[in-house]
Amino acid sequence: MQTGTTVIRNCNIAERDRRGTFDIAVADGRIVRVAESIEPAAGDRTIDACGMTATCGLVDVHVHLREPGYGYKERIATGTAAAARGGYTTVCAMPNLDPVPDTPEHLQRQLDIIAADAVVKVLPYCSITLGRMGVETVDFAALKEHAAAFSDDGSGVQSDETMLRAMRQAAENDVLIAAHCEVNELLRGGYIHDGAYAARNGHKGICSESEWRQIERDVRLAEQTGCRYHVCHISTAQSVDIIRRAKARGVAVTCETAPHYLVFCDEDLQDEGCWKMNPPLRSAADREALLKGIADGTIDMIATDHAPHSEEEKSRGLQGSAMGIVGLETAFGVLYTHLVESGRITLDSLLELMSGNPRRIFRIGGALREGERADITLLDLRTEYEIDPSTFVSLGRSTPFAGMRVRGRAAMTMVDGRVVYMDETINKR
Repeated sequence: MQTGTTVIRNCNIAERDRRGTFDIAVADGRIVRVAESIEPAAGDRTIDACGMTATCGLVDVHVHLREPGYGYKERIATGTAAAARGGYTTVCAMPNLDPVPDTPEHLQRQLDIIAADAVVKVLPYCSITLGRMGVETVDFAALKEHAAAFSDDGSGVQSDETMLRAMRQAAENDVLIAAHCEVNELLRGGYIHDGAYAARNGHKGICSESEWRQIERDVRLAEQTGCRYHVCHISTAQSVDIIRRAKARGVAVTCETAPHYLVFCDEDLQDEGCWKMNPPLRSAADREALLKGIADGTIDMIATDHAPHSEEEKSRGLQGSAMGIVGLETAFGVLYTHLVESGRITLDSLLELMSGNPRRIFRIGGALREGERADITLLDLRTEYEIDPSTFVSLGRSTPFAGMRVRGRAAMTMVDGRVVYMDETINKR
């Protein structure tokens, strides 16, 4: 074994085809050996995992890093540091930027910052339409080399004709359309779910149909064109049902939801900005449908929709605050506690939702195997702690999970063999 190798010792690997305690040797950015025991050579660095769980690094396909254009909310440096602390080795950055990454020149602005400042891998989305205006489609062929996928996130494409044209071009270029689904004419000034809380407290509601109606249209167009189609942050029971039935017909549709939709519902709302996001928290019945969709495989992955804003922007209550919460540093602990420890799903399934499926669907690649890039996360499943936004690395602090006690966290994150985050409790030398 060559000098300069890092050996991660005493890892618990809990994969479907390999279980037990192993050592992992890493050199030149790759996994060079996985064995029950690896004896380090002189000069090798060792990290004692003490039985923590090792997994191929987590992937978040829906993250707002805010640069270029909105660096006061988040920067690529701080957002990717937050991702590393959360156990993520790859994130896909949404295109709600200034300039919008809708041409190679605009995209390059973002790529330059990523190259200079990112501590984890960042795959940028390009927009579906120029300026995210929903009218003229971008040049998919010119952008696809560097695009994780194409999305107008934050805006649903309202025109059937425009979306059909986009899906045809996406199919021709074998790229993924990732849609924020929202029918503008059904919003009617709403800002939380159109449910009991809104009615009781005099708030304007957003109906569930504003989401599922556009998913229904897009599924039909995806079936017509053969486009690979991914639905962002689904929140309603009807959305789950539409996607489940489309998959049964063989439509190339996948979807994500977010941790907050699996834990909270509109009955939990308080008149504070940390409870405001888009789509909004729905009913308890919607939450249960999402949990069933997670369990039966209808929902392919869990993404955070990490959407940082300034403290002032989130200080105006439900009506006046900006939409969006942060999630990179809370997701694993929240999901492990509420899904795995509660018995809703297994740890294997959670890791598929947070790593395996995103890698496969977004064609990112990677595995905890010899020869693969050393993107590795060590998970501490024993430590219980309280979520404290004041400790976040992200510039954003707004989260409804503040004060919640959870178990499970990332103790070490390694990207291409480089340790980009390590908890102080890790034994290393």
